[in-house]
Amino acid sequence: MKRGLIAATGVAAMLVSVAACGSSDGDEGSGDGGKAKSLTVWFMDGSNPPGWTKSVQAEFEQKTGAKLDVQVQKWDGIQQKLTTALSESNPPDVVEVGNTQTPSYAQTGGLADLGDLKKEIGADWSESLNKPSVFEGKQYAAPWYAASRVVIYNKKVWADAGVTEVPRTRADFFKALEAIRKKGEAEPLYLPGQNWYFFDGLTIGTGADLVKKDGKKWVSNLADPKVAKAMEVYKQYQAFSKAPKDKDEATPQQADVFAKGKTGAFIGMGWEAGTAIKANPAIEKDLGYFTIPGETADKPEGVFLGGSNLAVAAGSKKQELAKEFLKIALSDKNEGALAKEVGSIPNKESLLAQVKGNPAAEAAAPAAKGGGTTPLIPEWAAVENAPNPIKAYMTAVLNGKSPEDAAKQVEADINKRLSQKQ
Repeated sequence: MKRGLIAATGVAAMLVSVAACGSSDGDEGSGDGGKAKSLTVWFMDGSNPPGWTKSVQAEFEQKTGAKLDVQVQKWDGIQQKLTTALSESNPPDVVEVGNTQTPSYAQTGGLADLGDLKKEIGADWSESLNKPSVFEGKQYAAPWYAASRVVIYNKKVWADAGVTEVPRTRADFFKALEAIRKKGEAEPLYLPGQNWYFFDGLTIGTGADLVKKDGKKWVSNLADPKVAKAMEVYKQYQAFSKAPKDKDEATPQQADVFAKGKTGAFIGMGWEAGTAIKANPAIEKDLGYFTIPGETADKPEGVFLGGSNLAVAAGSKKQELAKEFLKIALSDKNEGALAKEVGSIPNKESLLAQVKGNPAAEAAAPAAKGGGTTPLIPEWAAVENAPNPIKAYMTAVLNGKSPEDAAKQVEADINKRLSQKQ
């Protein structure tokens, strides 16, 4: 999954995914701390917005006297590039790493232990954002930002169906979709059968784990009744849609479908509204956003939190200077500035107010506390490789199989992938 900061017409938000990388020259023999002449930081293409980057760089250079060498990396081949760089004798000092990929880099010994930094500046980091920074009980990164899915809806379609209030519970949402269906002039919801990350959010909401330990190895937990419950909720949503049951949200791009003005809503990232506006500028005036509602009004639906962490290379010769950079980049001032500039979810709940004025981000913020990720184990990456067996499971249930039988259908494939050497 790729990620970048997108400033769309009328919308600024995060497209989230999970990986990062780069390269560094460094100062040979320069030592550590403020004596180093420069610090190399790798960001992914689109991750570091210009206003934030300029401010952080100026603050760092003024405080430390060292130059900040920002190197922006491309997405193609990034995992291998970062893995290689972290294994070399002169790696980049600070790297952006996708939150769900952090365990993989930590397992190989490429990341420094940041337990002391956590104690110093991270006592109030949001648990949901910080969890992916921890591997086997140790802090190998620091949470930078996250983003999640929201409901993007067409206010005109809703008003024409007599729906005037934003739903606060799942039942209210279904009631609104039913009203649009009865009106008969628009598809209530565009939801293809394999919107896997929305489904992952539903499993988070039911408290499900997609894997479990069997002795010393990880195996599928898709047969868990909690997973089945999440899939049944997904099935209820998908019943309001005419989208294909065997395709994901990119086939075709759901925002392009929504842009035609004949769809009540879709569940996606905030930046996707910009895609719809680009396809049909006239739709911008009808766009609205709200948090995916949960079973009760006081608790939003579970969501997948994609995003990035910042980490220090274990092989960096400038450990203290690197940590000084993290203290500056992750300060409340700069975290708040990032949230304001791009509509990202900051690493502290106390900073969520900084997204005010960005409607997509405002809709995403309430679900951040209860959000989560895919399983935080290095072995999980192989499960999502195409063809993703979780998607096959979803389609099977939507086509009539019981969740139990659908789980059995893909269990062997999942277990084989989880057993692959990392």
